[in-house]
Amino acid sequence: MKIQGKMFIWLSVFILAMAVTYGVWSKEPAGTTALVLAFGLSVMIGFYLAFTARRVDAMAQDNKEADVADEAGEVGFFSPHSWQPLSLAVGGALAFMGVIFGWWLLYFSAPVILIGLFGWVFEYYRGENRTQ
Repeated sequence: MKIQGKMFIWLSVFILAMAVTYGVWSKEPAGTTALVLAFGLSVMIGFYLAFTARRVDAMAQDNKEADVADEAGEVGFFSPHSWQPLSLAVGGALAFMGVIFGWWLLYFSAPVILIGLFGWVFEYYRGENRTQ
């Protein structure tokens, strides 16, 4: 994680240099503000990764002599199938269409979003996947 933190810190230095250059040459506040906010986001991520790297064990990407196989192994548990993201996407699309066409559409999108959210959270507490 050390290398990832350093990469984000160097990225933030580059973004800050581009924000200053863009701001001086263009004198356009929207793009300059977006670049400054991107700088802030990159700094936050970089310092979080650097801060966390001190508290976790060294990983394979921190060792210059490491092989690709050194990081092999189980990454985590991923759901083999789930319909809940589809209902969240449909509900989110309806909600954003409510901003365009009228706020009344949120009355139809909110239940779809809540059903998808509760279904996703409690997916492994009931039904055929309960024992996983």
